Amino acid sequence: MLTLYYTPGTCSIAPRIVLEESGEAYEAKRIDLSQGEQRTEAYRKIHPQGRVPALGLDGGGPPLTENTAILPYLGKRYKLWPLDPLTEARALSIIGFFSSTVHPAHAHISRPERYATDASYFPHLQEQGRKAFHGYLQQIDDMLAGRQWLSDQYSVLDPYAFTFYTWGMRRELPMAELKHYSAHKDRMLARPAVRRVVEVEGIKV
Repeated sequence: MLTLYYTPGTCSIAPRIVLEESGEAYEAKRIDLSQGEQRTEAYRKIHPQGRVPALGLDGGGPPLTENTAILPYLGKRYKLWPLDPLTEARALSIIGFFSSTVHPAHAHISRPERYATDASYFPHLQEQGRKAFHGYLQQIDDMLAGRQWLSDQYSVLDPYAFTFYTWGMRRELPMAELKHYSAHKDRMLARPAVRRVVEVEGIKV
């Protein structure tokens, strides 16, 4: 059985939705970031950076870490990943954009201590992070113009995009102005697996 190490409201939302979509039994193990559980020696053996998500594999061996690995793996396992080489390359490009650009912009808002030791810089980092994050959400909105899903059909890319939409809501950004992205959010919420994760994790959408 697969084991997902998660924290409610974080980017572990994406693989959790995929696992729920699969219908396959899995174990969800909550990591309490507020209590520092991610910094314990036991969890560092699972994820050396002390972050979520991590995916314990049913075949044993080292867990997978980072959505750049976890989501393609789950996508191929559950047929939620493109087969055509070019379409797959475009999917990898989107996942790379999400993980290396969109997510770090939000981290400047939520984790400014990662980027400066002087707390007086935090408000500036957060302001710039907020502007950048909003701009990237607008780019996602453009990517969704004229289409239902980010790839040719529903895939693991869509729960990842949904995650950032919820973060935009959390930061009280004008998400309703992003018409294509908001329509995508509505399509996501029409899926029972998504609704289950939203309800269980108490996610604001």
